[in-house]
Amino acid sequence: MKKSILIAGILTGIFSMAQKQNLTPELLWSLGRVSIDIVNDKGDIIYGVQRYDLKENSSSRELYHITLNGEAKQLTHTKEKEKALFFQEDAIFFYSAGDSIFSYDLKSGNTEKINKEGEDLSGLLYSKNRKYLAVSKQVKGENVLGTDLYPELEKSGVKIYDHLMYRHWDSWKDGNFQHTFVGISPESLTDSNNGEKYNSEAYSFSPDEKYLVYQAKKLFGTADAVSTNTDIYIYEIGSQKTLNITPENKGYDTHPLFDPKGESLAWLSMKTDGYESDKNDIKIYNLKTRQIENLTSNWDNTVITYVWDKNGKKIYFLAGVNATQQFFELDIKTKKIRQITQGTHDYVSLYHSGNFLIGERQDMNHASEIYKVDIRTGEQTKLSAVNDEIYSKIAMGNVEERWVDTTDGKKMLVWVIFPPNFDKNKKYPTLLYCQGGPQSTVSQFYSFRWNFQIMAANDYIIVAPNRRGLPSFGMEWNREISGDWGGQPMRDYLSAIDEISKEPYVDKSRLGAVGASYGGYSVYYLAGIHNKRFKTFISHCGVFDLRSMYGSTEEIFFLNYDLGGAYWENPQPKTYKDFNPIDLVNQWDTPILIIHGGRDYRVPYNQGLEAFQVAQLKGIKSRLLFFPEEGHWVQQPQNGIIWQKEFFKWLKETL
Repeated sequence: MKKSILIAGILTGIFSMAQKQNLTPELLWSLGRVSIDIVNDKGDIIYGVQRYDLKENSSSRELYHITLNGEAKQLTHTKEKEKALFFQEDAIFFYSAGDSIFSYDLKSGNTEKINKEGEDLSGLLYSKNRKYLAVSKQVKGENVLGTDLYPELEKSGVKIYDHLMYRHWDSWKDGNFQHTFVGISPESLTDSNNGEKYNSEAYSFSPDEKYLVYQAKKLFGTADAVSTNTDIYIYEIGSQKTLNITPENKGYDTHPLFDPKGESLAWLSMKTDGYESDKNDIKIYNLKTRQIENLTSNWDNTVITYVWDKNGKKIYFLAGVNATQQFFELDIKTKKIRQITQGTHDYVSLYHSGNFLIGERQDMNHASEIYKVDIRTGEQTKLSAVNDEIYSKIAMGNVEERWVDTTDGKKMLVWVIFPPNFDKNKKYPTLLYCQGGPQSTVSQFYSFRWNFQIMAANDYIIVAPNRRGLPSFGMEWNREISGDWGGQPMRDYLSAIDEISKEPYVDKSRLGAVGASYGGYSVYYLAGIHNKRFKTFISHCGVFDLRSMYGSTEEIFFLNYDLGGAYWENPQPKTYKDFNPIDLVNQWDTPILIIHGGRDYRVPYNQGLEAFQVAQLKGIKSRLLFFPEEGHWVQQPQNGIIWQKEFFKWLKETL
């Protein structure tokens, strides 16, 4: 009997493995996208699961409650996009159906609408004892629309600007600014920003309800476009006076949070104006002495986000280490830092509850699920299982960590992702993945577009190097890309693909290079220098001409720092002379797929059109995949499916 059960179990396991299928675009888009909204000290976690309807080309987001014991309950059952805002005792407040705000009592299950019909309470936040509330409202700061200036011409669609930063990412500025309003009721709100032309955000109350803190970049127009100077402001609610506590620092100051006792204020700080990828330090401000202290000045890495512990004696933070993202503990008095978690994964958020840290964890094989981490031991426990059933039916490929020698004698971490059912005796076409950013780690991220498992499922090996410029390997490695876009980073790419190509299972006659943003720039640049290594290229929203990029992007500070300044300066920064892909098109001779979004204002779509025109006029097999309503990313479900299908269709044709 036991033998029969054992044999049956083995056969069931074999059958189950045989039934596993490879990841497809449709399966990828069927996954629930898990993200935490709020966590309280009692161990209540409110999270959302966003799901996509391919037929309707739409999405919805439902709210769930899960405890530290893993007991889960669905709270909402609508087709809306709901988001929890904050806890108030045993109730949560959440958005639903546009601007409607509801409260939900976790004990009774009762739901109550908070705002009146037509009452806008966007970004609603109460102070600790509900003495005050804060909301975010749009304030008209300038007239830029034709209908602003010529109201009688109500059908005009013109926009008129006298300064830069007239558009950002995927939208044009309309003259409105987002301000923080404070009051004892929705009817008595005061604009804490006093009608100025800037956006305030990331606001929170002090525990004693005397202050509101927020971050703001109080720069307007062209000054906004050329600087990252964002400051931390403390607004005294009673006197309505505002204090800038970071006037001396000219880089980013962001994410301000009072400690639980209200004695100190912490925030994240970058030192260098214009350098958006500078080291992020944790600083604290003593409200009594008004002294500022940098807690991580001697730590050779950068902080992603942080939370206070309940006693205000420690800070827990999230940071990258060797292309993974882990939790750390910082003792405020001694400044000692202890790594709490280990493993080949990324935590992408951080919350604190009692003796545990909470966050979404992902890796290259799995989308985010919720984990709790014992602060003392580092033990990690999975709480949610939103996608487990789907993953149980999907065949996974292995992810291998390799360290490759670079041309300047350093070691570089390279991820190698293998197809499911990999056969070492076969030869596989292989893709070099070029990361964007340019300072964005090739960590254990799970992308719903640049998904390594779906590439591997189509029988490709993927080589993903953490080339020069990527965080989590110390600040020197991170800095070395600025001013050297086409130099050492390109040599790093070639070192990675050349080393992995020595393996007998890599088909050296079928190599491709793919990437987006700076990764797309990398593809354009490699197309001119690869010396017949690659058989095909795919560039998504890539930078093709550094001069026209400088003349059409919105955040000028980024190019001023990373390229060394404007192309008309004398002497001209070497990046324009030595590292411009457009100057290498005489060496182009390889098929290329070019993808771009019409609403991409970071890397405007003329970059893709220029590259496609070159390829076509030179008689190179090429294709343009243009998404008129997408920005720097592809976010609509049906567009996402087409992106994947065209991606693999092109590889099948050319590789």
